[in-house]
Amino acid sequence: MERNGNAESRTCVVGAGPAGLAMTRALMRHGLDFDCFERHDDVGGIWDQSNPGSPMYDSAHFISSRGLSGFHGHPMPEEMPDYPNHSQVLAYLRDFAATYGLRERITTSTEVERAQADPHDGWTVTLKGGKTRRYDNLICANGTTWSPSRPDLEGEFSGELIHSSQYRSSDRFSGRRVLVVGAGNSGVDIACDAARAADAAWISMRRGYHFIPKHMFGRPVDVLAETGPQPPMSIAQRIMPMLIRLQIGRQERYGLPKPDHKLFESHPIVNDQILHHLTHGDIAVKPDVERLDGDEVLFVDGSRESVDVVVLATGFRSAIPYVGRELFDWKGERPQLYMHLFSPHRDDLYGIGFVEADGGIYALFDEMADMIACAIRTSDTHSASHARLEKLRREQSPDVSGGVRHVSSDRHASYLHLPAYRKAAGKLRKRLGWGRFDPSSLAINASPTRPKPGVIIGSGRGPTSSTEPH
Repeated sequence: MERNGNAESRTCVVGAGPAGLAMTRALMRHGLDFDCFERHDDVGGIWDQSNPGSPMYDSAHFISSRGLSGFHGHPMPEEMPDYPNHSQVLAYLRDFAATYGLRERITTSTEVERAQADPHDGWTVTLKGGKTRRYDNLICANGTTWSPSRPDLEGEFSGELIHSSQYRSSDRFSGRRVLVVGAGNSGVDIACDAARAADAAWISMRRGYHFIPKHMFGRPVDVLAETGPQPPMSIAQRIMPMLIRLQIGRQERYGLPKPDHKLFESHPIVNDQILHHLTHGDIAVKPDVERLDGDEVLFVDGSRESVDVVVLATGFRSAIPYVGRELFDWKGERPQLYMHLFSPHRDDLYGIGFVEADGGIYALFDEMADMIACAIRTSDTHSASHARLEKLRREQSPDVSGGVRHVSSDRHASYLHLPAYRKAAGKLRKRLGWGRFDPSSLAINASPTRPKPGVIIGSGRGPTSSTEPH
């Protein structure tokens, strides 16, 4: 695709959650011209519980630990607890934005309603209210947990049926009989709330999962994994279950089904509170739901329970509603991008944040944002590097699974192993002449000068903590 020949192109960034903030900092550091639009009245995305559609509930905490969860150059404060709550994460994100002067470059309370791809080059962006603007590049950073995924359950239910995104407080469960459907990290959190507040509580699990305690040997489990020996994944998949078993025993004794996959082949459940509640009889495990029947729920094992509230903790679909679906390749409900960043169809379209990983996601966003900024800079110069990337982005992405055979699900269609991704990113940067990524250059006291062409901010072994927001 021919570029428009401007000395420097203008870029539109949609969203000022964690990925959008990382992207804004990268574009500023590279001296690129851009606008960032955020539909809410401040930065922070899902972590602002007051934002319409935020899935944040009162008891939500980060499931990766403070020490491994921050952006490069801006660690989470040491006075925070090991696992910050949602208000503390939001405060951290807003402090990050203030420290790096990002707020001044972000237009809040402004929704992008539509981004129309021009036939040959660039984008016409329509803002809510009808104003349009012209851009050379579009970066989608609108987040992944705004569009609830709801299963079609057979039958009719006479009680209250909600998605987890509608849940806020355990007050909703007081004096009621509660069923949580789904055993992801959010589902298990909500099930623990129900165990404490409800008259009776159950959690429905269609398969067995690996449950990991948040602390092992007195340390956050991700810190232990990061700072300890780094064996090959095949060995780690044997050693870690042994260590977990030493600490909590076999999880089947809690009434949990045996996992049908190896550790790390599905996102593990980082929660030990549920084990406490199971051993105290505060909650019970049920298999998959077969159908709803008035005020009862029938399960696939033939058992049934009278229930007042059903919470569907069944995840989210990735949605990019302002861009034509045909401009992305999709696997289920997950956009498939080269290196999880570059559209295979247009060299002026990017996505960031549509990914899950087995490590600190904010630092990864920094590294991804830097690659997008490099790509935009090389596109401005009509360089050989740009031509090579344009060819590569239409090819199949390198394998960044780290040898893990993830379970077949929509969620794992965009899952990556951090060391494998960083290795692939390093190879790509070298091939395109972008240089190494230097995390230290992102510290607030680092040199603010614009990087020279071909020199980027980038990589090395990073944190390996969990990535789910809560």
